[in-house]
Amino acid sequence: MIKHQIKGTANQMVVCQVDPGQTVYCEAGKFLWKTGNVSIETRLTTPETEEANKEKSGFQKFVSGAKEVGKRALAGESIAFQYFTPQGGSGIVAFAGNLPGEIREIPLDGTKAWFAEKDAFMAAEKGVNFDIQWAGWKVGRRGGEGFILEKFTGDGSLFIAAAGNFIDINPSKYGGKVQVDNGCLVAFEEGVTYNVERIGKLDAAGLKTAFLGGEGMSLATFEGDGQVILQSVSMVALARTLYHAAGQGSTEGTAGSIRGLLGGSTD
Repeated sequence: MIKHQIKGTANQMVVCQVDPGQTVYCEAGKFLWKTGNVSIETRLTTPETEEANKEKSGFQKFVSGAKEVGKRALAGESIAFQYFTPQGGSGIVAFAGNLPGEIREIPLDGTKAWFAEKDAFMAAEKGVNFDIQWAGWKVGRRGGEGFILEKFTGDGSLFIAAAGNFIDINPSKYGGKVQVDNGCLVAFEEGVTYNVERIGKLDAAGLKTAFLGGEGMSLATFEGDGQVILQSVSMVALARTLYHAAGQGSTEGTAGSIRGLLGGSTD
């Protein structure tokens, strides 16, 4: 596992000590800073693909890499990864998520896979394998997270980030099943069943809940015995709030421009 410290409160970052023989990779855009002896290289392939391509010909490597890039692009993911490796001793490299919130390490030991929503992944040790998991047409059509999940297997430190604070739930402690706002999913471990279910009926009461309650017609559901990690900020609600705020900002900006042109006579 990578030696690390998680720093900050409302907007955390993780500072990793990368020792000789270790490599950490992240999605493009999650890197913050590093010491001068840590090299940085941008690649289009994951560690697992690079390992599998060692014995392949140049053309086979190209086809394999193109398939991987195409799959991530179709999923709306970053098509590139940044790799960090120390030279001549240990080095330091720091990462952060895209939104204010918490960071957590998930230590993988090869026994269980973890699944995360597509914006949760921040960085991982090279021994952690990254893949795209298709949630299925039915789940993707109904769920706010779409058709895509990220899947992580292997050995090493996996770092995820969330908006707001983490909420840990085991469905087995709540009757075996929990229902969650679609925008609050962060990650869950193998053994937990993820689905999206319609809430209510297509009647007056159901439509009132869908359109006035703000939850739509469906909720994410988790069943089984295992860890589910949620975030306290719904990404759907956050996107809606930012959209409205941007609209108000544009309106105010236009009004301000008009007032400036007219010498403030519009007040």
